[in-house]
Amino acid sequence: MKALICGAGIAGVTLAWHLERVGWEVELVERAAAFRDGGYMIDFYGPGQQVARRMGLMPRLLDVRHPVREIRYVDRHGRRTSGLTLPSGLDDVLSLLRGDLARAISAEVRAPITYGTSVESFDQHADGVSVRLTDGTSRAADLLVGADGARSRVRELAFGDVAPRFLGHHVAAFTLRDARLSAQIGTRYQMLTEPGVMAGAYALGDDRLSLLFLRRDPDPALPEDPAAALRRGFGERGWILPDVLARCPGPPELYYDLVTQVEMERWHEGRVVLVGDACQAVSLFAGQGASMAMAGAWVLVDELTAGGDLPGALGRYQERMAPGIAEVQDSGRRFIAWMAPSHRWRIAVRDLMLRLAALPGAGRLFVNSLSPGGHRLISGRSHVLESVRED
Repeated sequence: MKALICGAGIAGVTLAWHLERVGWEVELVERAAAFRDGGYMIDFYGPGQQVARRMGLMPRLLDVRHPVREIRYVDRHGRRTSGLTLPSGLDDVLSLLRGDLARAISAEVRAPITYGTSVESFDQHADGVSVRLTDGTSRAADLLVGADGARSRVRELAFGDVAPRFLGHHVAAFTLRDARLSAQIGTRYQMLTEPGVMAGAYALGDDRLSLLFLRRDPDPALPEDPAAALRRGFGERGWILPDVLARCPGPPELYYDLVTQVEMERWHEGRVVLVGDACQAVSLFAGQGASMAMAGAWVLVDELTAGGDLPGALGRYQERMAPGIAEVQDSGRRFIAWMAPSHRWRIAVRDLMLRLAALPGAGRLFVNSLSPGGHRLISGRSHVLESVRED
């Protein structure tokens, strides 16, 4: 059996890893010109971390993690307004750069990846899928997988125009090298929040600083000059922002996008199936996009190797994943008001909640609340996991 995977992000490479180990032939194509190091810091936990353990990735991920000792909110003068000191030795949540997680998985994938290429068109027939690529070449496969993100080309071809659900916010991220600011921020995730905006910073080591920006904006149009838009929206808000935004790069070093979710009734059609953000984007607010992408890839392979016909396997994959995705998406929408508060009273309530969370024992409860019931997504058949571990 052969799979052609469109998209070499976290969902795509996780799927390739598992398919290779159950005997499939795999090829990936990726529209980006090269491996994407960009993106923002993610909190990696829940079902995705369970999958990573079974893949044997945890030692590598622990090496590249960036331990967060404290979540700290600051004002325009950099003064602490509230925060939470996290329990020491906590491995329930790993703070990682998205690119580092993707690289850790990709390092274990043997399948070829063709960059700068996507799917132009495809035709399905009884024996498989004939795929035409944007570089003019063609492929024949038993299964075509769209793992190409919230603006999926494969989804567009298979299901028509499925517009992502815009959550009314723009997000941006970049890194820069500055020894002074890195020392000032330290191993604390520091954030400035004012009505409708949030800016966060974390030191990565080696004098690097990771920056994240979130801005409430009802306009779903991306700005022509993202760096200039950031400077207009954040440059006069104090703290470290004037300094870092003076050195804000342009794309591709600057990641800039809309905060969206993808909701679909069907994730598969014939021999075409979607994974990751192409069908289940949960948004930055939900905080589990990478985790759910890895869980979805694992569940898909679990069903593909369970026996029976291909359409049945694809249907069972969606049946297992869809309820959990809907729950996480709903949680993300409810969290918008707290991650990027639209009113000052919400900021005051958040600060009070954090002070309560600082009580003895509450830090562990706070972390445990991040992913209630997530383990259910990858429970069930274990024969795939056994074959992976024996490989």
